[in-house]
Amino acid sequence: MTYINQYDKRTGITYVYESESYWDKEKQQPRSKRKLIGKLDEKTGVIVPTDGRGKKRTEKKKVVSDDTSLCEELKLKLKEKELLIHHLTEKNKILEKELAAILKAINDVLYKYEKDNLHQ
Repeated sequence: MTYINQYDKRTGITYVYESESYWDKEKQQPRSKRKLIGKLDEKTGVIVPTDGRGKKRTEKKKVVSDDTSLCEELKLKLKEKELLIHHLTEKNKILEKELAAILKAINDVLYKYEKDNLHQ
């Protein structure tokens, strides 16, 4: 089996197929069967799996035996989401401070430039 990359000009997406060659006895010529594996992420070079129709695969839902384990699982997921939100909020505050410092530096440079040009 080989892997084939096929670029779609219309969408700009590169699809990755698994190809298997075989001999067609009726037509007396080689043929190949292709199976879509996924899309190629241009930035990272990673293959993003699809369900065979160009869409991302959906994770299969777990069968939960009782309500208590479902409740515990949901609480754990909620806690993870809360931690992620906290982390991203802190990161956002840092980036906002950096942006404010950059904007202040730009304004200072512009002010100095305008001041120098007015005196000439």
